[in-house]
Amino acid sequence: MSASTDIVISLATLVAREGRREDARRELLKLIEPTRAEQGNLDYVLFEHTDSPGTFLMREAFVSMAALREHQATAHYLAFAAQADALLAAPLELTFLAQVSD
Repeated sequence: MSASTDIVISLATLVAREGRREDARRELLKLIEPTRAEQGNLDYVLFEHTDSPGTFLMREAFVSMAALREHQATAHYLAFAAQADALLAAPLELTFLAQVSD
């Protein structure tokens, strides 16, 4: 894959509230299949920090910022967002990345 300025790559950091780790994990996993089926999605993978259980990272790539915005308007994303305050200790942190190598 060659580097492209149009592709939007990000890491979403999501920290579960105390006692809500499994709930957050379950709800985040529900996002995987429908997001990967979105036309503009290139990559969507969930990780959990090995040294900090309950801290999740979602690696995301979309063909454009418009595709990311479309993702954020989907029913599955909005369903998760509606639960985010109850599941997460802080608002999700989205870090955008620039690809510098293949």
